[in-house]
Amino acid sequence: MHNEQYFSKLQRVQELLVTTVLGDIPTLILGPKLRNLGYRSIFAQMGSPVYIQNDVEFNGTCCIEIGSGVYIFKGVRMNARGHKNNRIHLGNRVAIERNVDIGSLENTCIHIDEDTFIGPNVSIEGPGDIKIGKHCLIAAYSAIYANNHNFADPMKPIKYQGITRKGIVIEDDCWLGHGVTVLDGVTIGKGSVIGAGAVVNKDIPPFSVAVGIPARVIKNRIGKDLSITSI
Repeated sequence: MHNEQYFSKLQRVQELLVTTVLGDIPTLILGPKLRNLGYRSIFAQMGSPVYIQNDVEFNGTCCIEIGSGVYIFKGVRMNARGHKNNRIHLGNRVAIERNVDIGSLENTCIHIDEDTFIGPNVSIEGPGDIKIGKHCLIAAYSAIYANNHNFADPMKPIKYQGITRKGIVIEDDCWLGHGVTVLDGVTIGKGSVIGAGAVVNKDIPPFSVAVGIPARVIKNRIGKDLSITSI
């Protein structure tokens, strides 16, 4: 145990040293190219090429895997610290726009598969596992939260009643509109479209169009309308 803690501290020192030296170098003076080379020593996996802008914060890089052709823009924060089994995986050609916050928290896997786009100011948070499939579009200000707070006891502060963590799955080729919230325990089926501002608190069948708070299915993309025809 002592050796593991020592090794973890050493990894953190190395991570801070590399990211501090390379993390703020602007694009104009070859910042992305230098980071593409220098970060390979601290990440669990890094493909080639990888484009990382300046002002990106990484925590727990030994638990972060980045595929080839990945784009990560300014203001992104990825936190994989807190448990040795944490994992954040970005598949090939994933694009993470500005100010996205991804946190695995505790014994969590967050897996974003290839060719998926994550829009600006999106939050993706454990500690439940989160799997986002291939070719997905997650629009700006969406939130994906794989946990729920217990609150059954009105005499006890909610923060001390613990949480549940069932996990979230967003299957391939889904489009989440602006400001969608996905709650713990949900599976959104392949090819589904979730309208802007919807709150998804139950499973959505494949190829559905769903809108509202809570989200309800109004249409099947390969069948007839269930109620109205637009979102």
